Amino acid sequence: MDKGLLAYLYIPLLTAVIIPFVPKTRPKMADLLANITLLAGLANLAWLCLRPSVISSGFISVPGDGLMLLLVGLIYLVALCVTFFSANFMREDMPNRSAYYSLLLVSVAAMCGIVTTSDFFTLYVFIEVLAVTSFALITADESLAGVEGALKYFLLTFPASALIIAGISILMLTTGNLSFESLRAVMASGLPAGPVVFGVALMMLGFLIKSGAAPFHTWTPDAYQGAYAPVSAHLGGIVTKISGVYAVLKTATLMNFFDGRALGLSSGIMFLGMLSIAVGALAALRQKDFKRMLAFSSISQVGYIILAAGLATPLAVIGAIFHLFNHATFKTVLFLNSASVEKAAGTTDMSKLGGLEHSMPWTSWTSVIALLSTAGIPPLSGFWSKLLIILALWESGFKTYAVLALLFSVVTLAYFLLMQKKVFFGKKSAAAEAAPEVSALLLAPVVLMSAIIVAAGLLFPYFYSYVRMTAERIFL
Repeated sequence: MDKGLLAYLYIPLLTAVIIPFVPKTRPKMADLLANITLLAGLANLAWLCLRPSVISSGFISVPGDGLMLLLVGLIYLVALCVTFFSANFMREDMPNRSAYYSLLLVSVAAMCGIVTTSDFFTLYVFIEVLAVTSFALITADESLAGVEGALKYFLLTFPASALIIAGISILMLTTGNLSFESLRAVMASGLPAGPVVFGVALMMLGFLIKSGAAPFHTWTPDAYQGAYAPVSAHLGGIVTKISGVYAVLKTATLMNFFDGRALGLSSGIMFLGMLSIAVGALAALRQKDFKRMLAFSSISQVGYIILAAGLATPLAVIGAIFHLFNHATFKTVLFLNSASVEKAAGTTDMSKLGGLEHSMPWTSWTSVIALLSTAGIPPLSGFWSKLLIILALWESGFKTYAVLALLFSVVTLAYFLLMQKKVFFGKKSAAAEAAPEVSALLLAPVVLMSAIIVAAGLLFPYFYSYVRMTAERIFL
């Protein structure tokens, strides 16, 4: 584990322990502690990697391998948006308010542990801590839908935990070591690696289930739709990306897929990535609920990252890292906006909405920015990450996958334009007549994320320089 980044794990844990002792007569104190902790951590991370001296040196002095710092910053950014939004979204009489913030901070610590660890057993422990906190967070508002979503999340992801621990056991028996570098050395040695590949395949299957990839995606729509509204943004924006997608990407680079080792496993992961893109996009076209459409869209966008991870060439890894970052930003905007729509109009059923553009202009146009980025429209950030992935596929000879990835980006644009028309454009519905724009405090996180989407697209050369440096360190 990178010792330079341990503070970002321990400090949220410390705050999570302190929050339950906040007097119940001062509920806003829990909001304040959670937000200050995350804001301070994010400010410190920004100073570490965005100082002029660091940028001018090509980011060579950042801690860890670069990917760690980027993902810790992303975790803090999404969590800060969720906690700030929650502080202004939840009712004054919200049950278990302190527990809610403590769970959010524990999940932040667990995710930081996942991205900074250097061995598979510790990775597994933190993934399970994150799973438990996610299960509890889904039921934060104690609604029947939340309880149902949490049970499906638990029951359908439980087999993933069993697969991961089985794979770790096989890896330990065959290599005698669970460190990442040990696996890299085994795969680079040229020795027969059948049992190692089998153990890693079991682990990656578990990670794919945790990420909600097709055909293991059945828990995702129900969990996202039933969860407490800000929690949906937390799950869709960052949790499943770290607990599943990051683990797939990290393991793929350790397996040296790009050298042709474990070709069958690499091909299988690429197929599941493409399947996720197709299943998620086609299912999203048929949805009538705003949050459920976003859930299927998440499955599709995760597919792009998994497809690139299965290929695992340096360019594909750069595209996957960038798309993971982009997915966190645009999905956080869309899920938080769905929460705003639910608060203002009282429903996320798109058949009952329409014309919200007039009464909720900020919510409408930040959604436009996020959906265009998701669909890969230039010059927004999503365009560049999808372009890198498609180029990596094309130059590696996977031209069919490259063409399909491009075509399903068009499908993404189609279902999101359909969503925008049903929810925000068109004739005003009865719900829209009584739906005012949400407060500036609720808009602040989505405006911030929308600005990041635009900035990451316009400043792509700088972002590419950072991610390329990250990829080079990973492959050393």
